[in-house]
Amino acid sequence: MLTSLDHLFAALAALAAGAINALAGGGTLITFPVLTFLGVPAVSANITNTVALCPGYFGGTLAQANDLKDQKKRLWLLMPASVIGGVLGGFLLLRTGEKLFTDLVPYLILLACLLLAIQDPVRAWLTRRMTEGHGPKLEALTWLPVSFASIYGGYFGAGLSVIVLSALGLTLEDSLTRLNALKQAAAFAVNAAAAAYFLFSGHVLWTVALIMAVGALLGGWLGGKLAGKIKPSTLRWTVVTIGVVVAVVYFVR
Repeated sequence: MLTSLDHLFAALAALAAGAINALAGGGTLITFPVLTFLGVPAVSANITNTVALCPGYFGGTLAQANDLKDQKKRLWLLMPASVIGGVLGGFLLLRTGEKLFTDLVPYLILLACLLLAIQDPVRAWLTRRMTEGHGPKLEALTWLPVSFASIYGGYFGAGLSVIVLSALGLTLEDSLTRLNALKQAAAFAVNAAAAAYFLFSGHVLWTVALIMAVGALLGGWLGGKLAGKIKPSTLRWTVVTIGVVVAVVYFVR
């Protein structure tokens, strides 16, 4: 049973995560470990985190809605793949079991740290390919790599945006701004689908999820205000360092 102080810690973690997501990404590497260190079982912590972050993904998608208006054909192609992948990832999570998932947690965190660390190189690679006109033209197959990214997102989620953006860059040729908008919509669909699948799983800590959702929204607003005042790469590497330390703690526990 979580205390009022535990709920306060969860809210503060969500506030920090919302700001981090708005500035650099990787907020899950803050909220998930905090929940487990408060005594929440790993599966419940992951599921509660997924539900709590839904409003943040929705807000991010709305913020880039203008860049999605003329990408409806792509959305019709990607949304089913994202939703199915998110549900499948959620299904696999619930079938993994507490002990196995707990054993996998440090490896998943390290994978998320790696994805966060390569975010800038991925963006540079995409920008270079699109600028030089060397991007691939396999748009009809875009759903395939996005499907695999979505399964991961439904299962754990940290670093999902980097995977989806990379997947889009494999098959689409467009500006980074438009690909970012498409990535945001796909990530929201994955998160929402997984969250919907989890609603009646019995693993959602609703009070915590609601408190965290409010904290994440406030953090996102705060991150928007701080944009330009904090260097994203510095914050990103700080989160990566924290994530690696957390993974080591999990290994020795």
